[in-house]
Amino acid sequence: AVSALDNGLARTPPMGWLHWERFLCATDCGADPRRCVSEKLFVEMADVMVAEGWRDAGYEFVCIDDCWMAPKRDEHGRLQADPERFPSGIRKLADYVHSKGLKLGIYSDVGNKTCAGFPGSYNYYDLDAQTFASWGVDLLKFDGCNSDSLELLAEGYRRMSLALNKTGRSIVYSCEWPFYLRPVQQPNYTEIKQYCNHWRNFYDVYDSWSSIRSILDWTALHQDSIVKIAGPGGWNDPDMASIFVSLSQLVIGNFGLSWDQAVTQMAMWAIMAAPLFMSNDLRHISPEAKWLLQNKEVIAINQDPLGKQGYQIAKDKNFELWERPLSGQAYAVAVLNKQEIGGPQNFTFSFTFLGNGLACNPACSVRQVLPASRDWGVYSWVSSLSVEVNPTGTVLLKV
Repeated sequence: AVSALDNGLARTPPMGWLHWERFLCATDCGADPRRCVSEKLFVEMADVMVAEGWRDAGYEFVCIDDCWMAPKRDEHGRLQADPERFPSGIRKLADYVHSKGLKLGIYSDVGNKTCAGFPGSYNYYDLDAQTFASWGVDLLKFDGCNSDSLELLAEGYRRMSLALNKTGRSIVYSCEWPFYLRPVQQPNYTEIKQYCNHWRNFYDVYDSWSSIRSILDWTALHQDSIVKIAGPGGWNDPDMASIFVSLSQLVIGNFGLSWDQAVTQMAMWAIMAAPLFMSNDLRHISPEAKWLLQNKEVIAINQDPLGKQGYQIAKDKNFELWERPLSGQAYAVAVLNKQEIGGPQNFTFSFTFLGNGLACNPACSVRQVLPASRDWGVYSWVSSLSVEVNPTGTVLLKV
């Protein structure tokens, strides 16, 4: 059997749009049709992704999260979409999404029920994998609610991975496996990477600075165990809901983050080589949020083919210095100011800090990518750089 590591998928962190953080489990289409989780929502998002340049920027997945299903399986035991909200069925929706040059993601759960109480895949792994493949699905987000034991959880994740590969269809496999293991035991990331293309480590990302900050704190604390495992074919997902929400969702373009905090999320998700799944309403998004989410230089860092995840290299009071090795002997460098009061602060660091002293040896050019692009010129190995960073903001550089 082919493992996820060898399925040829997710050579760079996947990018797309996901409904969860913004639209949650809104199933009452009569009360508010524009917010309802329905085929209309996904058709409209697919249209906007093409018309407004999202697809061309790299966001290729349109992902359905929980609450898409009918409350019961059909007479053959197969999952079925809610017939009122998805009257054309998932296959038709997949065909439409594919006609736009995009890919369709779907959601299920390793246990007997999804987190929202819809039918789960327990004891139906092969049938559900075949169903998703027959519909033309390109990504499966596989949640971990309602599993009776850690043994069944692990067995379910392994079995669904093998079942997906057996279909012969290329389906990116997004797992929540380590998130559900962590309260009880240290995840075996080597094994998880054999089966999954990306995996969630932490709680749902919320539309708030405290959520973003806690994800960054957790990642820095555990970087020794998670950074080394990331790479082409398998990625750490801070949470598949980042600017995204719930997958690694980016919540940029919603309501809870200031501009500087949105810049921090985009910069740090690029440093962490995180999947970029937006959860926002692309039909109503500010020009600033669109500029940030479609920023070619930041996306290029996130999608760098070397596929190494970044890590924190220094901490000083409220400042953190992170680096990410890039292809072509370059580095992405982030200076994060976690202070939440006062005005902009200066942080000075020596280039000898970067890349174990190799990033700028004997000299290097420095370009600022965020919060605005500008060239800083050429520096020598022993030079220092001073950057001014707003509270809860980040300056992202390419060295």
